[in-house]
Amino acid sequence: MRSVLMQDREVRVAEVPDPEPGPGEVVVDVLACGVCGSDLHCARHGADFNAATRNALGVELMDLSRPVSFGHEFVGAISEYGACTQQTLPVGTRVVSMAALLRETPAFVGFCGPEVPGGYSERMLLSEPLLMPVPDHVDTAIAALTEPLAVASRAVAKAQLGPDDVALVVGCGPIGLAVLAVLRSRGVHPIVAADYSAARRELAGRMGADVVVDPAQTSPYTAWAEVAATDDPERMTEPTAVLGQLPLRPTVAFECVGVPGMIQEVIAGAPPASRIVVAGLCMNTDSFSPTEAVLKEIDVRFSLMYSPDQFFAVFDELCAGRLDVAPMISGHVSLDEVPETFARLSTPTDAKILVDPSRPAPAGVRAAVDVTAGV
Repeated sequence: MRSVLMQDREVRVAEVPDPEPGPGEVVVDVLACGVCGSDLHCARHGADFNAATRNALGVELMDLSRPVSFGHEFVGAISEYGACTQQTLPVGTRVVSMAALLRETPAFVGFCGPEVPGGYSERMLLSEPLLMPVPDHVDTAIAALTEPLAVASRAVAKAQLGPDDVALVVGCGPIGLAVLAVLRSRGVHPIVAADYSAARRELAGRMGADVVVDPAQTSPYTAWAEVAATDDPERMTEPTAVLGQLPLRPTVAFECVGVPGMIQEVIAGAPPASRIVVAGLCMNTDSFSPTEAVLKEIDVRFSLMYSPDQFFAVFDELCAGRLDVAPMISGHVSLDEVPETFARLSTPTDAKILVDPSRPAPAGVRAAVDVTAGV
């Protein structure tokens, strides 16, 4: 079968062996898979990411001496069952799943070698107990957004929002837009969003932001403080030791950019007593001023992935129509277009690009691209 592989910062389309299901596993035909920012980061900064996972978790996520098969935001159709399976879902059923194989040594789908293909492939392996059937009324493209919405749901849960909180979303790429969707579904109001891209600012408004700013023209932190202003003592944020009671509602920022300097920028711009949830994945070493954060009594929290319960709950919300995410989808590409898509997204303006392995490739597409070189 055909699959997209990454090695030595080159993304290419290749022929790989068809996947063989182990006990309790199924083969699915991939119908759609979202291009994730973490894939782009891992393609460019794989060694840095491995160093971080080694230091934090004691393991390296990827074996960079071999090709890596990306893709972990997927919908597939069951095509074959392996041994020791219950087979309660008919062949052809559309399914989503967490990106994991429940083996003796668990495999993280989307970060393994070609023998465990990710979603940028014609077919892939999944564990039967993790499958969730997609209802007929749910579009395949919408179901493919379950994973990034679960990431956003965890980030929002980390914020421990109260009824008077005013949110700022910094960066309106896929995760920032997903955070906006979750905030809107939770009834948070008002929401300020900021991005340099005009296209992404327009999407942010459609996804639920009440105030959208271009940081090149307007400080998002000034706009945030203006909408958080209140003269009602019952709605004001908790007092700080140095500045006392401020005439502001509680302020919560979601950093969804993931580049060096962003944490410090938000700390510097945030009102005192703010909470900051870091959802952007920065692959480089970064620094910020602890003293400034301490003096302002800023609470910085970091969020990673999601729990199984959060994944299943978000899927239920999608199926019930409680999350309006259709505007996030900005395009569909074939397997052959993935290498150039990776290079193009080095200067992002798109939101969520979905890979459709059945989609024919347009003429003139390059089958391999060095992701550090651009297009």
